[in-house]
Amino acid sequence: MSTTPSGAGDRLVQVGAIVFFVGALATLVTVAPLFLGTDPFPSIAYAVCMLMGVGFLIAAAGVVRSAWSSSPKRTAGSRP
Repeated sequence: MSTTPSGAGDRLVQVGAIVFFVGALATLVTVAPLFLGTDPFPSIAYAVCMLMGVGFLIAAAGVVRSAWSSSPKRTAGSRP
């Protein structure tokens, strides 16, 4: 177990990575029938592929939140 405290956006980055990989897996599954010569999946399967972009945006928001909360201006103002 880690004893370091988690940052402001660490949880967002973790959730974003999971959502991104779910979208990446959906993309691989959706594209496979095109190479195998079988019938393509319904449109909802292509919509699940958009989770890649959503996961990227969630992770990017976590990085921005971490950087914003640890910026010198924010930490200098909280010191007595």
